[in-house]
Amino acid sequence: MKKKQFKTESKKILDMMINSVYTNKDIFLRELVSNASDAIDKLYYKSLTDRKVKLDKDDFAIRIDLNKEDRTITISDNGIGMTEEELDENLGIIAKSGSSLFKEMNEKNKDINIIGQFGVGFYSAFMVAKEIKVLSKAYGSDDAYEWISNGTDGYEVNKATKKDVGTEITLYLKDNTDNDSYDEFLEQRRTEGIIKKYSDYVKYPIIMKKEVKDDDKKESKVEDETINSMIPIWKRNESEVTEEEYNSFYSDKFYDFEAPAKTIHSSVEGQVSYDALMFIPSHAPYDYYTKEYEKGLQLYSNGVLIMDKCADLLPDYFSFVKGLVDSEDISLNISREMLQQDRQLKIIAKSLEKKIKTTLEDLLKEDREAYEKFFEAFGMQLKYGIYSSYGMNNETLKDLLLFYSSKDKKRVTLKEYVDNMKEGQDKIYYASGDSLDKIDLLPNVERFKDKDYEVLYLCDYIDEFTIQALMEYEGKKFVNVASETTDIEEPEEKEMLEKHNKEAKDMFEVMKESLPGVKNVKFTNKLKNHPVCLSTEGNISLEMEKILNSMPTGENVKAEIVLEINEKHPIAKKLEELYKEDKDKLTQYTKILYNQARLIEGLPIDNPTELTNLICDLMSER
Repeated sequence: MKKKQFKTESKKILDMMINSVYTNKDIFLRELVSNASDAIDKLYYKSLTDRKVKLDKDDFAIRIDLNKEDRTITISDNGIGMTEEELDENLGIIAKSGSSLFKEMNEKNKDINIIGQFGVGFYSAFMVAKEIKVLSKAYGSDDAYEWISNGTDGYEVNKATKKDVGTEITLYLKDNTDNDSYDEFLEQRRTEGIIKKYSDYVKYPIIMKKEVKDDDKKESKVEDETINSMIPIWKRNESEVTEEEYNSFYSDKFYDFEAPAKTIHSSVEGQVSYDALMFIPSHAPYDYYTKEYEKGLQLYSNGVLIMDKCADLLPDYFSFVKGLVDSEDISLNISREMLQQDRQLKIIAKSLEKKIKTTLEDLLKEDREAYEKFFEAFGMQLKYGIYSSYGMNNETLKDLLLFYSSKDKKRVTLKEYVDNMKEGQDKIYYASGDSLDKIDLLPNVERFKDKDYEVLYLCDYIDEFTIQALMEYEGKKFVNVASETTDIEEPEEKEMLEKHNKEAKDMFEVMKESLPGVKNVKFTNKLKNHPVCLSTEGNISLEMEKILNSMPTGENVKAEIVLEINEKHPIAKKLEELYKEDKDKLTQYTKILYNQARLIEGLPIDNPTELTNLICDLMSER
């Protein structure tokens, strides 16, 4: 038969397909297997709608044969096959999709899922093949035809001989080059790996010949072996899958040998229908808090892997979730590697977000120990989700947070804190520091504990930023116990303190002159035994100052520091005496007290030499 030429536009598309559309050569096998599955679907559908057609679904199969000697790969199916006209139409005109038309005709029948929608995936085979032969015999026809092409000089369709109905595609591999070895696709293990990755859940058996050793006879024989799983675990009813099966799937798929903290298996029908199987790990991967970590769920379309990590399906604060989503409603581009639009993805992602949230809430209620282990690994990410969004994600995440409490130094939720608040208490108190023990010893914490107020201990560097982004919880504002305005005193105590500070106003001015970095000096009654403490005015706390200044951005952030002196401590009376009798010595005492307060807060001392000299001078006095 006379050779036919591809249309001009088809030539351009073919060149683009081979050189641009597909990002890796493995895809060709996925596309050809998907086309074979489509062909079987069409014949199976015919058996459902035409009483004259008697077929057993169990007889359907896809075969892959590797011939190292001839350097060929053959993919065959016993599907509906193609007539001469269909070979010419479907393979001669690129992007002419029989599958797409078939889907439009039968979109009401939910039992038929057509994977190939574009009629161009077939041409991805030219990435690895220098010539392709397609031998096909259509169901109900006595004749078979062969389509042959090298991808550049057009194609021809000739009458041929084929015993059984179906299609057989033979790829003649390109010659190896310095950069590309096409022989790799002739290796059994390599080809099986591609099938397992992309087409493991195609619902028909994918069969390959495999050499099996017989130890008794000390010889080998070749047997057929089905290499795909066919029925995805996520397509089964949740009640039919055991915990061991879930854990085994998780371990095999995501290379984690520790069982997940929680498994989420859901099937959703609606505006966008999908099946999802997700896992909340019980520990963080070694690279989780690094730039190298990639978030995302595997994305399948009708059981065929489209993307290994679809980042758009997970918000950053749930990036620890592993799993997959399978949907026939997502819109794909011609390479089936990228999405044409993200409307469907956004709908799925929003649904998944709600499901993950409720699952974590259930874990928190039902298994506190398991949740705390989870939070130890991923709590930082939840906090960052609030801080990085400037509080936009508060409603989603606030009830998942845990903070250490001054009571027993155990973690509590914000709801638990509010439920246990003292009568009349209208604020949530917190303190920040490097560790639980250091926070517990802070002078500002002492009085709150003494009056039986619960204080949240913020030990992680991000905690206070998270609290500020939250602003409040159930109408209760967060207040730092080290804030200069924090107040738990009775009205009479406050009135007496204000009077004392007014009387000492001139003394404080003298003291402040010797402390250039201090905004104010005053007496306080919120300390029990400690002589002195530091507090701050404004939004920047001392702990935030430490954290911000330790970052590589080179910022020089300064908190507005207030030096507070315990009015009931003997040092207060001593300072008042020095103000009247020896202002130079008052300055010395002031500097020592200020630096002591900085040491208590874990802050650096600007001039340690001056401090040691001052202490030695006072110690040597008679």
